[in-house]
Amino acid sequence: MDLQTQKTFERDLVALIPHLRAFARSLCGNPAMADDLAQEAVAKAWASRASFTMGTNMKAWTFMILRNQFYSDKRRSWRSVALDQEMAERTLVANTNFDGAIALDDLRQAMMMLPENQREALILIGAGGFSYEEAAEMIGVAVGTVKSRVSRARAELVNLFESGDYVRDGKPAGEAMASMLRTLEQLAA
Repeated sequence: MDLQTQKTFERDLVALIPHLRAFARSLCGNPAMADDLAQEAVAKAWASRASFTMGTNMKAWTFMILRNQFYSDKRRSWRSVALDQEMAERTLVANTNFDGAIALDDLRQAMMMLPENQREALILIGAGGFSYEEAAEMIGVAVGTVKSRVSRARAELVNLFESGDYVRDGKPAGEAMASMLRTLEQLAA
């Protein structure tokens, strides 16, 4: 990789960091873990830059790296230490938009009830703005499978909201909701 190509790669990779962080937060639900996951994905992308073909979709390539790292971490998660709930509650900041925070918290909790593959497809299409083809390539499934997963996820969310039958985890809506709003704004940008 020549110097000019490397500089272009670096610029494009840095520009994707907010999107990687947002996608990681959507997958993890934990801002600290998501930031670590995004950082690891950037480091892996940088280390593998020679294998990237310039002119192809870098966003899809880096999202696939992040997704694979997420599942690798998840397989090893039984060895991790649990979150200190007391410390987390002390660091939360109040959100002044209570109605929006509550609605977004309901969405977050309902989405956590979806199977992982449906939630992932819905995040990529709905929040990530990827086409079905790009999402299918990133996940490694057929386009029809992605469409089916998104359709089933949306239908299940409607059912969950209509019935109100989703698990409420009791976490305060404060900082978690502000974080989700920032994530959605970043994805929309």
